[in-house]
Amino acid sequence: MRPQPEYRWDRETTLVSQIAAGVSLLAFLFYFRRGDLLLYGDAVAHINIARRVFDSQTPGWLQLGTVWLPLPHLLMIPFLISDSAWQTGIGGTVPSVCAYVLGTAGIFRLVRTAWSFRSQPKPEARFAAWLAAAIYAANPNLLYLQTTAMTEALYLALFIWSLVHFSEFAQALDSDTQSAGSSLTKCSWCLAGACLTRYDGWFLAAAIGVAACVVMFRWSEPAKKLRPAFMRFVLLAAAAPVLWLAYNAIIYRNPLEFATGPYSAKAIEQKNATPGEPGHPGSDDLRVAFSYFLKSAELNLAEEAGLQRLWVALLLAGTVILFVFDKDRWPLLMLFVPLPFYILSVAYGGVPIFLPVWWPFSYYNARYGIELLPAFAVFTALIAHFAFRWVQTVPARIAVGLTPIILLVASYALIWRAQPVCYREAWINSRSRVALETELAATLARLPHDSVLLMYLGDHVGALQRAAIPLHRTINEGNHRPWEKPADPNGLWERALADPQRYADYVVAIDNDPVATGVQKRDLSSMVVIRTLGQPPATVYWTHRPLR
Repeated sequence: MRPQPEYRWDRETTLVSQIAAGVSLLAFLFYFRRGDLLLYGDAVAHINIARRVFDSQTPGWLQLGTVWLPLPHLLMIPFLISDSAWQTGIGGTVPSVCAYVLGTAGIFRLVRTAWSFRSQPKPEARFAAWLAAAIYAANPNLLYLQTTAMTEALYLALFIWSLVHFSEFAQALDSDTQSAGSSLTKCSWCLAGACLTRYDGWFLAAAIGVAACVVMFRWSEPAKKLRPAFMRFVLLAAAAPVLWLAYNAIIYRNPLEFATGPYSAKAIEQKNATPGEPGHPGSDDLRVAFSYFLKSAELNLAEEAGLQRLWVALLLAGTVILFVFDKDRWPLLMLFVPLPFYILSVAYGGVPIFLPVWWPFSYYNARYGIELLPAFAVFTALIAHFAFRWVQTVPARIAVGLTPIILLVASYALIWRAQPVCYREAWINSRSRVALETELAATLARLPHDSVLLMYLGDHVGALQRAAIPLHRTINEGNHRPWEKPADPNGLWERALADPQRYADYVVAIDNDPVATGVQKRDLSSMVVIRTLGQPPATVYWTHRPLR
């Protein structure tokens, strides 16, 4: 009887998932007790974008906005209906935690089936799979990110499972076209999800699409039977970007609003730029952009420079081994797709990466390096698998097995001692923001519980979250019709700015925000001015609107 392929969800994969779930829960409890789930300003924004879909003066899908892709927010919505889950941030954590578990299982399956697709996995294949899963799941930076509402954990899971199914498609094509077609369709669904999570997914979909075309061309005979599956793959993978472009074209009258609009990365960089000062490191320089992204990946793997270089050496060695001895595993090269995407983004997309060890010696987007974690995990496991095939003695095999484990423990222990770079980035950049939002929340909580606030939510919506003030009690920048250009004179937001006494009880203006610069301040009474270090002052005005 022909042995059954070991690429289903079996007991071993279930065990990996259960262990990952336990580790995830421990990390979540650790950071939850410390109050660290909402340190990232972007995490707070993601949660409140999802919340305002149903909690708003003008609820609906238009509250999803632009720039950030919608899938993470859609997944959060069911968990944010609870006011407690919204305030604590737990509602935004749930999708990330689930994605972390699925990503760990995906890494395990990707490595194990790479060497045992049509047979029972040998001990060395199992060890390599467990090693890759451990490197991925135990990473302290990923463990912190998966406790937040950030999108990295979700994207990594979709990225990994796209490669799992693509790898299985490539391996099954020459012998089992039915299985190959099924894997290709599953790959397209994962790619669609990735494309609706982060723009990295658009680059990934293009790369895997090209690779799929090459595979189909190489295996021309079996490929004839797969033409319907291949067409479904192309349509599904392309559907998500096309739908997002169409959404932006219809709602914002600009299909590229997310890339060229006032909230895009390029626009924010230009707004914050100082005339005469150089741009961010790597701007218009591919070599420097490569250096900064690779260094961010190293900092996500290890704190000590020697260990960082060792991880990079293992990555390079694993790549060489694949090219020389394991060319059949070429789909694993797709793990490098984040590298060119982020190099181009830093060089030409207005996406800066600031690192504490290089100029300007600060923290910004250091977490992007986590995108290369699957590559480090898989290619280190590839080296271990290759070494097991070449050594025969028991002592040598023990040494082969212990070496990467020692490296993993040493690297991650030093990260925990210094605090994960992603956690430090979130904590350092949140201090002044949290201080202002805490003071502002204390003031807002003392206002009448049925009062309406006019407030810009783009920067400090966390104050409302802390004060437990529902978003539907605010008039904010989301309460207008974005297709009305350049402004919507009949929109609730614009009308409230022009005549705040008619629509709001109180106005919250933070220096230089759209309320501070656009509201009609005539007849407004300043109640309190909140000043905190590192943030512009916030002023709360009373509009004198008669009590209802």
